[in-house]
Amino acid sequence: MAKRVVGPGVPSYLTLAGGDDVVGMLEVKRSKFMAVLRRVEDEAAARELLAELRREHRDARHHCSAFILGSRGETTRTNDDSEPSGTAGAPMLDVLQGAELSDVAAVVVRWFGGTLLGAGGLARAYGDAVTVALQSASLVRREQRVLSRVALPHAEAGRVEAELRNRGIEVLGTEYGAQATLTMATEDLAEAQAAVAAATAGAGVVEDAGVQWVDVRV
Repeated sequence: MAKRVVGPGVPSYLTLAGGDDVVGMLEVKRSKFMAVLRRVEDEAAARELLAELRREHRDARHHCSAFILGSRGETTRTNDDSEPSGTAGAPMLDVLQGAELSDVAAVVVRWFGGTLLGAGGLARAYGDAVTVALQSASLVRREQRVLSRVALPHAEAGRVEAELRNRGIEVLGTEYGAQATLTMATEDLAEAQAAVAAATAGAGVVEDAGVQWVDVRV
């Protein structure tokens, strides 16, 4: 059997752990800036975040946005929403890129406080709002892993899973049918085969299940 391995040079990247939106608040000369960050899979999801916040905060003067997508951060978009060109979306994107994030959308909602901040002040405020939000964000690293499966008797599944985890194998889940089937994520198929062989005294048969992006805690 061919030994599947994740190829060299395959990128990894940081993103939000998912779940609830991440929010940060900042006030500068009575203008209030609320940054909202969300993990997104595509442009449609990023634009939906902006649409949601426009509907929710109709009283705000500006709803500026930036998002970055792809394993290499190859897709980016920014919008200044009538702020002076380059003073809102671009500094927001700079913060996301500086944190090495991708698959993330950021929207900063601004309530004008009556004092003009100037181009430099605006750029700092929009960037700082995103930075404040990121300070409370939980991050994961997205990496490609080789997936594999092993079918076990139900009575053995719990013990084998525990032993695999003790050996550093990431077990993604277990499906229960006629047997219990564990799905694992490793850097190569040989790693899974060796661990299963040790945990089952050679009885477990590992099957290749392809390659998948997975979240790895940082």
